[in-house]
Amino acid sequence: MAEAGNSTNTSENVYGKVKSAYKSLGSNSFYDGMITNSTFLGSLVNKVVWDYSKEDNDKLYEQVLSHIEEDFNGKLLDVPVGTGVLTIPFYSIIKDADITCLDYSEEMLNQAKEKSEKLQLTHIKFQQGDVGHLEFEDNSFDIVLSMNGFHAFPDKEAAYNETYRVLKKGGRFCGCFYIEGQCSRTDKFINTLYVKKGYFTPPFETLESFTERMKKMYSNVEITNVKSLVSFSCTK
Repeated sequence: MAEAGNSTNTSENVYGKVKSAYKSLGSNSFYDGMITNSTFLGSLVNKVVWDYSKEDNDKLYEQVLSHIEEDFNGKLLDVPVGTGVLTIPFYSIIKDADITCLDYSEEMLNQAKEKSEKLQLTHIKFQQGDVGHLEFEDNSFDIVLSMNGFHAFPDKEAAYNETYRVLKKGGRFCGCFYIEGQCSRTDKFINTLYVKKGYFTPPFETLESFTERMKKMYSNVEITNVKSLVSFSCTK
């Protein structure tokens, strides 16, 4: 089980490698550009909806990935992997890890596979599935990573229970997602557009409710937020 990185220099070094891997993927799709804040349209959405700058975006994802050390060699579950634009580049660094990437969307899963193949990664398995009904045994993973998923999951209680169940004792649960109550403009966009389109599913956590939940389930709880997105790391 990897401990959170304590060295700022190490964190910056790892994230620099990740950003280099992003560039090697060469993705220009709207979704990937928005998630990484790397295209004009993506940056515009982030500014209008999330009040986010490129620096805000990088800070959030660096916080999440800093909880997985560069020499991690255990079993990791990435759910949902999405298109893989955030995590596949990082997996090109932790090549001794045994990684399973899961997503409900076959289209997104295929995009993640393509990124993995482009980077010639052979230590990753891809599986379509539902986070509310994970097809893994109890205590299967050293790390469960969930980036930008919980605000979309329709059955959040099942998702919290299942990610906890498959995590080993002493394992780490980390990730990020949207929380309400931090930016009124963002909350309005989420409720009037994202929910109606089916991208996000209420109810949503607040910073207070999520902190309370994690402290009841886990130990060594670390929670920070960058405006309306929370990043977290905790130990089972």
